[in-house]
Amino acid sequence: MTSWNVSETREWLQPFGGKVVKNTTDERCTRRDLLKSGTAVGLLAASGGLCLLNDPQQSEAAQATAQQGAIDVVRVGFVGVGHQGSAHVRNLLRIEGVEIRAICDIVEAKVARAQKWVQDAGQARPAGYSRGDTDFKRMCEREDLDLVYTATPWEWHTPVCVAAMQAGKHAATEVPAAVTIDECWQLVETSEKTGLHCVMMENCCYGRSELMVLNMVRKGLLGELLHAEGGYLHDLRSEWYDGRYDQDWRKEHNIRRNGNLYPMHGLGPLAQCMNINRGDRLDYLVSMSCNSRGEHLYAAKLFGPDHPEAKIRWADGDVNSSLIRTVNGRTIILKHDVHLPRPYSRINLIQGTKGIFRGYPNRIFIEGSTRGHEWESVAKYREEYEHPLWKAKGAQAKEGGHDGTDYLEDYRLITALRRGTATDMDVYDAAARSAVSELSERSVADRSRPQDFPDFTRGKWKTNPPLGII
Repeated sequence: MTSWNVSETREWLQPFGGKVVKNTTDERCTRRDLLKSGTAVGLLAASGGLCLLNDPQQSEAAQATAQQGAIDVVRVGFVGVGHQGSAHVRNLLRIEGVEIRAICDIVEAKVARAQKWVQDAGQARPAGYSRGDTDFKRMCEREDLDLVYTATPWEWHTPVCVAAMQAGKHAATEVPAAVTIDECWQLVETSEKTGLHCVMMENCCYGRSELMVLNMVRKGLLGELLHAEGGYLHDLRSEWYDGRYDQDWRKEHNIRRNGNLYPMHGLGPLAQCMNINRGDRLDYLVSMSCNSRGEHLYAAKLFGPDHPEAKIRWADGDVNSSLIRTVNGRTIILKHDVHLPRPYSRINLIQGTKGIFRGYPNRIFIEGSTRGHEWESVAKYREEYEHPLWKAKGAQAKEGGHDGTDYLEDYRLITALRRGTATDMDVYDAAARSAVSELSERSVADRSRPQDFPDFTRGKWKTNPPLGII
C-alpha cells in the first residue's frame, strides 16, 4: 500500500462521500459570512470560559446566558459503545442527574450490551440504533435528548457533533474532535450558530499531576511560563492486531497519514497552563517525521517477512516532532511516537522563569528552593498544591478508567450542563488542539515549512478569562 498526501487525506475522510471543501481563505471567509446572522445568538454559550475556573470569573452576560440553559436531568444519547465508549457509558451511570435514553452503534451486539448496563443500573431500557453508519442522524432527531456523546472512529466525530447541534443537542466527543481544518471550522461555526456546547473530552486535562501543575502555575510557583513539552509516546504496535479497533480504522490513519496524528493528550494540559485561547493562542508550527521502520519490523517478526502485513508501507514516520510558537512568543514541543518499542510517556514539561516541572516520572526544580542542580521529588509540594477537584472527587474517580481521568471529565461535563455554566473546554479548544494534525501533515509534506493556525476565536482569545482553580 502506498502513502498518501494531505489532499487525499481529506477525500478519504469524507464519511458521507460529499464534496471535499478546500481550505482557502476566500472560501472560508465566505462560509463564515453566511453564518453571521446566527453567530451572535450563540456566541456566549459557545465561548463560555473554561469552568475549572471560579464561575464568578465569567462575565455577567455569560452567566445569565448559561443559567437559562441549566438542565436538571441530562438526557444522553451515546454514539459508539466500543472500547472507550463503553467506559464513558459506565461512568455516566455512576453520575447523579444523568439518564441514558438512546444507544447507537453499527454493531447491534454492542448496543444490546450497553442497553443491559443501563437497565441493570435501574434506568429504563434506552432505544437502540444500529441501521448502518449514519443511523446516529435518526437518533439525534429525538426530542428527549439534551446531549449527544460520541466515541466513534475519528473520522465520524465531526459528523456526529454537527448532526447533534443541528438537531438542537449539545455535543461531546472523544479525541480528536476533528481530523481536518475544514472540520474544525465546521464545529466552530455550527456551535456559534446554534448556541450549543461542543466539547472535546480530553481526559488528560484532568490527570492528578496535570491539575497539580496547573495549581502550581496559577499560584506563581514556576514564574512566567516560557516553554512546554508534551506528546503521545505509546507503543501501539500490538494494538493494531489485537482487535481493539474494529475494521482497523485507527491503524488505517497511521498507514495513510504522516504527521502528529494524536496531539491532544500532550497538548491539552499544557494549553490549560499557558492560557491558550484565553490570553494567548497557537500561532504557527513546523513539523518533521523520521523514517518509518518499526511497523514493518514488528509485522515481519510477528507474521513472517512475506506476510501481507509485513509489506504494508506505513506513511506515518516512527517519530514526529512538532514545534509550536504562540502569539505571545512561547514555545511548545509536541511528539508523536507510537511505532517503536518504548515505555509510555506524555512528557508533561512546563518551564518558567522560576522553575521547571517534568513528568514521567514527576520531578521539579524551583530556584531558591531546590538544592544544587538536581531534580527533586514533588512529594513535599503535593499537599499544598493538590488540585481541589482531586481532593473532592479523587476517591470516586479511581474506578472510572485511565486513573480516574475519564470519570472526572464526564463528571465535570454533566455538572456544567446541570448548573448551566460554561463547560471546562469549549469548541475553540477542540478546534485549536485538533488542528495540529492537519497542520503537521502539511508541514511534513512541505519540507517542514511553517504552517499558521487559524484564529478560531476570531480575536476573543485576547479577552477570554484564563482557567482558574475551582
